[in-house]
Amino acid sequence: MRYAMKQPKDYIVFPLDLPNYDEAMSYVDRLRDHIGLFKVGLELFISQGPDILKSIRDAGGAGIFLDLKLHDIPATVQRAFMAASVHGPEFVTVHCDEGEEILRSVAENNPSGTKILAITVLTSLSQEKLEILGYAEKYTEDLSALVLQKARIAKAAGCHGVVCSGLEVAMVKRELGPEFIAVTPGIRPAWSVVDRDDQKRIVTPADAVRNGSDYVVIGRPIRDAKDPADAAKRVGEEIESVF
Repeated sequence: MRYAMKQPKDYIVFPLDLPNYDEAMSYVDRLRDHIGLFKVGLELFISQGPDILKSIRDAGGAGIFLDLKLHDIPATVQRAFMAASVHGPEFVTVHCDEGEEILRSVAENNPSGTKILAITVLTSLSQEKLEILGYAEKYTEDLSALVLQKARIAKAAGCHGVVCSGLEVAMVKRELGPEFIAVTPGIRPAWSVVDRDDQKRIVTPADAVRNGSDYVVIGRPIRDAKDPADAAKRVGEEIESVF
């Protein structure tokens, strides 16, 4: 079976959405043995620079997902990706809003082992927001159609996978194949779902993995728990329930 190759904790990505080194490393120390990857985004990377990646790597345990969402002209994105890959992250993210060229410029000039993940549609976006941004009606009425179109572009360009919500992951896997990596943000464990969440398209870890997600990004339910390590273990148990 597909799931036998990974332990439940290996599916879990914890975002280090924290403002400084000490806070970030405190979570690294507590969670490194209970999750698969630490996600370093713009706030922490800009604040601390590449040194934070070395500290996470030296701590051992989980790997690194560098979520920079690169977006510029193709040559600039390609050079930025190569600069990021020097630090050994497993993944670096690139926006695919400019189409295949920007993604291909990275994929065809990537001698590193770092995998390219294309950003499809941010989980904070809604139909109303896409209408304001001027997207065609066929996409604003069906967000999954937009996600799938961007995923097709990403695979054609040579990307290793995409970031998409749990609502689209089954569709992406079905059309683009089981080896095409799907990373799912907007994950909320069944025991943590709250009203007025700023993530609009959320699913549980079990649902995401059941639908084919290779990694699930879970932040606040773990970060804000009284015992983050215990919360991560509970997420792992929820994932294990679908094996």
